[in-house]
Amino acid sequence: MSLLFSPLTLRGTTFPNRVWVSPMCQYSSEHGRPTDWHLVHLGALAQGGAGLVMTEATAVVPEGRISPEDAGIWNDEQAADYTRIVDFVQGQGAVPGIQLAHAGRKASTRAPWRGRGHVPAEEGGWETVGPSPLGYADWPAPRELTADELVALPGLWADAARRALGAGFQVAEIHGAHGYLLHEFLSPLSNRRTDAWGGDLAGRSRLLFDVVDAVREVWPDDQPLFVRLSATDWVDGGLEVDDVAVVAARLAERGVDLIDVSSGGNSPDQQITTGPGYQVPFATRVREASGLPVGTVGLITEPRQAEKILTDGEADAVFLARELLRNPHWPQLAAAELDAQVHWPDQYLRARP
Repeated sequence: MSLLFSPLTLRGTTFPNRVWVSPMCQYSSEHGRPTDWHLVHLGALAQGGAGLVMTEATAVVPEGRISPEDAGIWNDEQAADYTRIVDFVQGQGAVPGIQLAHAGRKASTRAPWRGRGHVPAEEGGWETVGPSPLGYADWPAPRELTADELVALPGLWADAARRALGAGFQVAEIHGAHGYLLHEFLSPLSNRRTDAWGGDLAGRSRLLFDVVDAVREVWPDDQPLFVRLSATDWVDGGLEVDDVAVVAARLAERGVDLIDVSSGGNSPDQQITTGPGYQVPFATRVREASGLPVGTVGLITEPRQAEKILTDGEADAVFLARELLRNPHWPQLAAAELDAQVHWPDQYLRARP
């Protein structure tokens, strides 16, 4: 019996398997609204047999977008556009999830194929915000968020979660990784505040905890809430896995159901040691410290590799990203290799191995 293709139940939601789609920016939205591209992209991943199909980072406010072409859910029109996508994903037997995000000082950037870098105001960009006026790389320094703004931000996340719920999403994930706003607050590299939102780990965690509390209050008790965290900054003096393990344990007390463990993204000075499954030990450490289920991600490409991660107790689910872009039907082919069963659309049954 394959553990990779066994169900996992969190609260009242059952995932048919543990091959999950990691959030991947598509830089293809219009005024924050998903387009036909998103229907086809996310729909194909659902057709391919993934147990959870997660949207890209979806901004809770306009200035929280990574790029001008990024998705948002700060108004009802955007939420309504997601409804047909959610319906299609569910129709393929997958669980639809949304990642709620704010890019902070890494907002207002170009799509990768347009050269990355900051987009100036005259080209449709905007002033970025962050915990402290420290720019990422050579990008413009963000405006430091005020105490009043920080008090208001969790409510904006809660509003976005309500809209996501209305669109039919069954899982919400709060993005606290990859150098975006909540990670910026967690890391001493980007947070130099001396008020209640800075200083020690407790202060730097305050905004994340306030956001989690606000979202958990509006998110149904029978539906799971995830948090994505970067386990390390990969920079001396930055965030480390032991810090994140402490944060994860506190998140467990606040009603979070799973930690999606990634790493890096907050400093151009990061020195990452990569290799197959290179982030799995971080997930295991967070799992042990928090008692929460964890997902792991990063250079997981082979079915037996993914299966072993789960059978060895290192994680509870695997998130795939680039591998699913290369082959949206990876789950179906992996199931065949592992002698397991997974959903196939009736229209594709004649191709099933």
